[in-house]
Amino acid sequence: MNDTLVLGGHGFSSRLLLGTGKYSDNETMRRAVAASGTQLVTAALRRFNRDRPGDDLLAPLLAMGVTLAPNTSGARDAREAIQAAHLARELCGSLFVKVEIHPNPHHLMPDPIETYTAARELVKEGFVVLPYMPADPVLAKRLEDVGCAAVMPLGAGIGTGGGLSTVEMLRLIVHNSGIPVIVDAGLRSPSDAAAALEMGCAAVLVNSAIAAAGDPPAMAAAFALAVQAGRAAFHAGIMGRGNTAVATSPLTDFTQE
Repeated sequence: MNDTLVLGGHGFSSRLLLGTGKYSDNETMRRAVAASGTQLVTAALRRFNRDRPGDDLLAPLLAMGVTLAPNTSGARDAREAIQAAHLARELCGSLFVKVEIHPNPHHLMPDPIETYTAARELVKEGFVVLPYMPADPVLAKRLEDVGCAAVMPLGAGIGTGGGLSTVEMLRLIVHNSGIPVIVDAGLRSPSDAAAALEMGCAAVLVNSAIAAAGDPPAMAAAFALAVQAGRAAFHAGIMGRGNTAVATSPLTDFTQE
């Protein structure tokens, strides 16, 4: 079965996207990326530092052959996000950009108005736009209408490990979306990733749950397996829920004729 994830005309066989922050060092990050089998990795613009090779993420990631989706983390409004996208494109040549705008550092919730404004402009400029957004079905449809390649609603707050606390809104977004829905932020365990894929989400993006694990490469491999299982279950068709028990075997007494 051809089950390719298509984003902006680019195909990916892996449905697990990785972030690159919070790792103890670049080598651990590199091993986790390799273990995950991911083909699309996000990185903050400030992590691209060619003047300090030991701290630079750009060279090792490009050497691994993954596609980069620079994110605009740190941007407080649409203007800053657009500027960051332009700088990132100059540095790494990627047309992908994860639009991430959270003006309040205390909760890091994405700004829906500024996100929409930046996404609309960047699509016009030819970027493959992946907007990080609240789990808002109306905003998701608006972002689809302006040409975003996918929408990336949060499962819970960034780095909280809250899992799929927005599950009901995610279901509405998936049901109404004509573009891939990628859950981003809040996932804590591989079971969260499997659940997201089971409900029809196209992919998940994971960072903290892997970077903060006791063994990040092993956790990355576990998430990869969970994503595969969740996608397979979605295709297989999960049974519906019932309110009464239904026997799997006849209830007749086999001792009587």
